Amino acid sequence: MEKKKRKPFNVKLFYRRTCLIIYDIISIILASYLGIIIRYEFDVDAIPKHFLRPIELFMPLNVILTLLIFYVFHLYSSLWAYAGETELQNIVVSCVTSAVMNGIGLQFFRLKEQAVPKSYYFLYMFLLISCIFASRFSYRFFRGLKHKQQNKKNKISVMVIGAGEAANAIIKEIVNSNFSTMVIKCIIDDDKGKWGRYIQGIKVVGGRDKIVECADVYGVDEIIVAMPSASRADIKSILEICKDTNCKLRSLPGMYQLVNGEVSVSKLRDVEVEDLLGRDPITVDMDSILGYVQGKTVLVTGGGGSIGSELCRQIAQHKPKQLVIIDIYENSVYDVQQELKTKYPELDLVVLIASVRNTNRMNWICAHYKPDIVYHAAAHKHVPLMEDSPTEAIKNNVFGTFKTAQAAAMSGVKRFVMISTDKAVNPTNIMGASKRICEMIIQTFNKHYDTEFVAVRFGNVLGSNGSVIPLFRKQIAAGGPVTVTHPDIIRYFMTIPEAVSLVLQAGAYAKGGEIFVLDMGEPVKILTLAENLIRLSGYRVGEDIKIEFTGLRPGEKLYEELLMDEEGMKDTANKMIHIGKPIELDEQEFFSQLKELKDECQIESSDIRPLIQKIVPTYHYQK
Repeated sequence: MEKKKRKPFNVKLFYRRTCLIIYDIISIILASYLGIIIRYEFDVDAIPKHFLRPIELFMPLNVILTLLIFYVFHLYSSLWAYAGETELQNIVVSCVTSAVMNGIGLQFFRLKEQAVPKSYYFLYMFLLISCIFASRFSYRFFRGLKHKQQNKKNKISVMVIGAGEAANAIIKEIVNSNFSTMVIKCIIDDDKGKWGRYIQGIKVVGGRDKIVECADVYGVDEIIVAMPSASRADIKSILEICKDTNCKLRSLPGMYQLVNGEVSVSKLRDVEVEDLLGRDPITVDMDSILGYVQGKTVLVTGGGGSIGSELCRQIAQHKPKQLVIIDIYENSVYDVQQELKTKYPELDLVVLIASVRNTNRMNWICAHYKPDIVYHAAAHKHVPLMEDSPTEAIKNNVFGTFKTAQAAAMSGVKRFVMISTDKAVNPTNIMGASKRICEMIIQTFNKHYDTEFVAVRFGNVLGSNGSVIPLFRKQIAAGGPVTVTHPDIIRYFMTIPEAVSLVLQAGAYAKGGEIFVLDMGEPVKILTLAENLIRLSGYRVGEDIKIEFTGLRPGEKLYEELLMDEEGMKDTANKMIHIGKPIELDEQEFFSQLKELKDECQIESSDIRPLIQKIVPTYHYQK
């Protein structure tokens, strides 16, 4: 067996501990003598010998016992540069214990019946605590002074909004850090009881009405919003004020950071546009999702995309029997595979490279793995690109869905959930029209197979591949300009995790044939999003970063709809999920038109739009 290597002798640590022990011995002796001297008002001659003699006799043993007590309470192993409440408690408890031991010990050394005055023990304890506290916390005190002097030279002036526990933790770390480039100028809080008071030496100057004024007076460069427990509506209100300061904004992600004790500068993030949506995160019934995913084999197509990958993450949390991921693009799905392997090592994960357009491949996959549930997220979604390559949109979206749905039905899949879009409603582009045809396929298949076929329709998701927010960020990072197609264009927005959670719950509600419509909240102007993102990044709209209007792109609408006129709205147990009434269609004519469309795509027809309009009468395009 190999011998364990001895740790190298730390001379610096040995020197520090030796100095502390010598200091503590002097402190114990000093506290012992000063305690009785103070008791007799510094008149040494007035101290009776039968009081002083026991103290001197017990002194060596008292020193040894006290040093042992200090050792037990980690007074020689703590990092005093970062001492806090725990270390202070250890000092107090160890000194009180020493005073108690002192009181017991002196009973055995008293010379007469009369014991040492009781006040002596309290004086001894107080003096010992003072001496030990001074030695342990003096280093931190002088270190703090040094950092304050250094911070005055730092370049980033900071305002903190919030004067609670999270703010205290952030301020404490910034003030005490050797590496901080920030100096905190002031604190804002709406609680009037905190106005004029100090946190870590920083003054609470007032409520939110003082944000703009104080940002100017103190020359603030950056604002930190340290309010993890505040509602989204409250955060939105504060951020709306902060936008007028032209300061960069950062915040804590959420309440769980405070609960888990994870509040630190490293947890700060830039304020995102979704913080300005002004609503609380959407909640779902996790039990209903768990009830139908747990122990099931689940297949996700397009698992490398933004929606597909989030579906995989959330499904993995609900303990499926097996998760099968399909994607045609290996790089993105590889990243998802590695992430899930790391987070869920017990997960039975299968990742396959396949095209939903390949009939034999999809038939084999469904027959071999026999999934219970299929989430069909694979699709071409980029509107302008699909306008330039319409046959590819139809081949992938329409016939990819047809082949995947048919393979699922033939292999006995219990439930098939297709991801649709609000662009399928009264479409003005190929992508939206193709998705509407997919919905028609799903509803038709539901009538002829035991599989429960449903579609889930929702709008734009913040941060998804191809969405406007990542583009805006890149443009801002490059110094602008930020491009907006039209000053009046509006869209519905939802975060990716929110949308996927609702997709999962809609799947749990499915009975077959439904088109589930997610409540996307209030529509948002794209121009407002662009302006907010510029301001949140610390720039001035029109001065630092300009906005340019480029005109509507081919197939693009000013606004999107979630329901067609013919569809009614039926509620579910979740107020954020609704059901659109199925629209009747002539199935024989529909399948005949699909065959004709397939033939036109195979010969790469120059214009398939008129035929698509026959299939989807609500489709209108610019001729």
